[in-house]
Amino acid sequence: MTKKSSRSQQLDEAQRESRKEILRKRREAEQKRRIRLAVGGVVGLLLLVFLVAVINEVFVAPNRAVATVNGEAVTVRQFQDRVEYERAQRIISLENQFDAFGGDVGIIQQFSSQTIIELQDAEVLAESVLTQMTQEVLIRQEAEARGITVSDAEVDAEIGSFFNYYDGGLPTPLPTATATVQPTPSLTPIPTAVITDVLPTSTPLPTPTLGPTLEPQPTATAVSKESFDEQLGGIITDFKNLGVNEAVFRDVVRLNLYADKLMEALGEENNVPTEAMQASIFLLTFDTQADADEAMAMIEAGDFLTVWNTIRSTPADPNTPATATASELLWRTQDALTTSFGEDVANVAFTLPPNVPSTPIEHAVDDTTTKFYILEVSGREVRPLSEAVIQNAKQTLLQNLITEKSVTGVEILEVWRNYYPSRPVLDTKFLAQPTATPALPDLVVTPAEGQ
Repeated sequence: MTKKSSRSQQLDEAQRESRKEILRKRREAEQKRRIRLAVGGVVGLLLLVFLVAVINEVFVAPNRAVATVNGEAVTVRQFQDRVEYERAQRIISLENQFDAFGGDVGIIQQFSSQTIIELQDAEVLAESVLTQMTQEVLIRQEAEARGITVSDAEVDAEIGSFFNYYDGGLPTPLPTATATVQPTPSLTPIPTAVITDVLPTSTPLPTPTLGPTLEPQPTATAVSKESFDEQLGGIITDFKNLGVNEAVFRDVVRLNLYADKLMEALGEENNVPTEAMQASIFLLTFDTQADADEAMAMIEAGDFLTVWNTIRSTPADPNTPATATASELLWRTQDALTTSFGEDVANVAFTLPPNVPSTPIEHAVDDTTTKFYILEVSGREVRPLSEAVIQNAKQTLLQNLITEKSVTGVEILEVWRNYYPSRPVLDTKFLAQPTATPALPDLVVTPAEGQ
């Protein structure tokens, strides 16, 4: 019984050990399973985060708005593409200057310092570009609201005109110049030594006469298609080498055409004048009230044109304290005179009867400078405005429209600061210190023989 009982105990212990081993293995297996699940969960979570990041970077972020214009979004992709285009355009310009000036960085830094500064401060340039983009969207929206469109053919023609290529044709000729009334000629300067002997008083001004028809401006020489393709291809290649797509270049051209067309439409809507009342004046300018009063006394004792011609004919003398100058301004609008000489001078020029001198007019140029003027009107009539003046008026209308619509229609979102690119990068050669001019060697003077 004792032996049997001992064997039974050994068997029971073996069975218990076996069960313990089984339980241990089960626990280890469960632990491993849990570890695998945990690791798999972490890996899965990391993959999910990575996948979300990729989706956000590739699909979501590029379409995120950095600004809205009347509900229309300016997306991250559009913003980044345009900033890269603007940076590339500046870099290409600097590279062209580098070649033109034989690699003289000093000259480039002197004349294009602002461009270099813009490329170095990526955030400031990006903000400026974003503001410009919102204005362009406003312009396109306003143009489209008026039924204005820009076709691909118009974009092609505009690009061609940059290179004087007109698809086998010629550029649009400038308007033929027509005969115009010649302005009153200035008085012939009289030598100082004989002024008092030959100048009469109150000499009548000559009657204006029709001048000859002006010669037409020369027509730009049209280039061949081969030459155009070569030049355009070179620019597109430069852009591609800097990571810029040709489509962005074409979009910028299209937006500029929208602006031009809207500007013309605004000119028609607001009846921008093509002619205006203009005046020609003889003008005396003084730095001090005393000089103006002295000249006024001379005018009252004689006449304005004598004094004007005397001052005009007298050579400048740095040893004399006189500050008087005499000039003739031909056919200026009231706005132009206001811009140059102040409102008081312009009002006098357009109200004073011809051939009657004004009293001295004081004008504060700035906080530290004051000028004094005496003028006499030599002519006043309605005349055609220059094309530059007409275009400036249209440009002002366009800018006023943008300013007005931007107040309520444009929202720039701060998130743009997370997405502005700093590429393409400016070559460091443009930041190098210019080579200093070598100092001239000291000259050694050798005495001549006998000295």
